[in-house]
Amino acid sequence: MNALGIAATGMLAQQTQVDVVAHNIANANTTGFKAGRAAFQDLIYQTQRREGALTGEDGAARPVGVDIGLGVQTAGIIRLNTQGGLLETGNQLDLAIDGRGYFVVTRPDGSAAYTRSGAFNLSPEGEVVSLQGDRLEPPLVIPENTTRVEISVDGQVMAYVGNEIAPQLLGRIELATFVNEAGLKPIGDNLMLESAASGAPVDVEPGVEGMGVLRQGYLERSNVDVIKQITDLITAQRAYEMNSKTLTTADQMLQTANQIR
Repeated sequence: MNALGIAATGMLAQQTQVDVVAHNIANANTTGFKAGRAAFQDLIYQTQRREGALTGEDGAARPVGVDIGLGVQTAGIIRLNTQGGLLETGNQLDLAIDGRGYFVVTRPDGSAAYTRSGAFNLSPEGEVVSLQGDRLEPPLVIPENTTRVEISVDGQVMAYVGNEIAPQLLGRIELATFVNEAGLKPIGDNLMLESAASGAPVDVEPGVEGMGVLRQGYLERSNVDVIKQITDLITAQRAYEMNSKTLTTADQMLQTANQIR
């Protein structure tokens, strides 16, 4: 009887589902967070009778076989890269990407990371940095005595300095995109890294070639649908209970078989 092992794999799968749902709900208010979805696939099958096998000398063939599945396994956690809602903050350094793309930041070790969180601030040197202090790429330095910063939808950054009437062009914010965005590796702190699955990043100006545009004074909300997550949580709980019941029933059947004299 394989039911014990099969039910155990089902319980492990539902534990993974609950972990994913819990992570989604915990990040319901995380800026730029993208919800995950657990994907499962069945395990190998144990063939007891093969499909198409001859059943008689007259050439008749078996229309179906006897293939007993051995359970389920987690195939992967798929990140849902749908657009989150935009929250107006009024902060001139807060940026939201409306559409495709990622901000590029440089970590302390010099490596590049990618994020949808546009909650930027200034370093002591006037550089635009993330909440973790990672420098925005390409680098932007806001001059002293800047009274206002304007960032256009296509990424141009203008600064009004002192009593000057005309603004200064400081540079342009670029976005990165990937062939397979779901293949990016999450590392926490709202950051993701390039991986072999994601492909190499392509730097593109906002609004060009299908890229998103920038919204100054806004932040992108998490795309977590809390109601759906609660529904998924209840479904996982019920599935876990049914697998547990299957495990108990299989154990009782084995006990009955062992008692037969």
